[in-house]
Amino acid sequence: MDHITYEERYAAHPADVKNYDTDRLREQFLIEKNFEADKVLLTYTMNDRFIAGGAVPVSKSLSLDAIDPLKAEYFCDRREVGIINIGGEGIVEVDGKDIELLSMEGIYIGNGTKTIILKSKSTSNPAKFYINSAPAHQSFPTKKIELEDRITLDLGNANDANERQIFQYIVAASVQTCQLQMGITKLKPGSIWNTMPPHTHNRRMEVYLYIDLPEEHAISHFMGEATETRHIWMTNEQAIISPPWSIHCASGTSSYSFVWGMAGENLDFTDMDAIKAIELR
Repeated sequence: MDHITYEERYAAHPADVKNYDTDRLREQFLIEKNFEADKVLLTYTMNDRFIAGGAVPVSKSLSLDAIDPLKAEYFCDRREVGIINIGGEGIVEVDGKDIELLSMEGIYIGNGTKTIILKSKSTSNPAKFYINSAPAHQSFPTKKIELEDRITLDLGNANDANERQIFQYIVAASVQTCQLQMGITKLKPGSIWNTMPPHTHNRRMEVYLYIDLPEEHAISHFMGEATETRHIWMTNEQAIISPPWSIHCASGTSSYSFVWGMAGENLDFTDMDAIKAIELR
């Protein structure tokens, strides 16, 4: 299983995070590399035992195998998986059945699935599969999310520099899951703020993967308790782990998109505790 590389991250207490310097913050919460040719890169965080990472099959197909911390025969023995393809056209083989994914299409794969094999249609424009996974206690059917299947919300406005579209891929309104949710937020040109004003939701954690950020541009992601905020500078296709107690918002030097994934005890997308911008410290 030399095509899979993984690391483990332990959960952090907010009282401890107050004392972290820049290097410690990045080590704890930033996932710097999510994609590498012919590799599956995974990060296992103890925040709701969420797994995030990527796979880029170029010269060969890649299987999503169980990593050692799972102590399982198959990756989905006790898990569910969401995948969004942010690259070229690809194929996800689920228990022997090929499911084609165009760029920006997604798929939900339920608990009990035996084999997941990831393939690209072209070596010159390979698929780039972004993977989220959470523990699952029940099996639900595999479901492909085509572009027209996404639930689309228009939020924000240009005056506040946060005009954006939210594309809901895996949410309770359209895909049955145990706890996993996924989607993409795309900022309009000229808008740079996401999730502002910010919020927390102590019922679930979240991971953001920032994409569509032009070269030489950067994003400042804000996290921490509302009265003890911290920031982490990020570049394209890096991800951030957001604990349940933390705010999560960002500002970029350009417009961008991000893939969000959530897990926890509540599947209500609107479940959040809002915080006014003037209350942040």
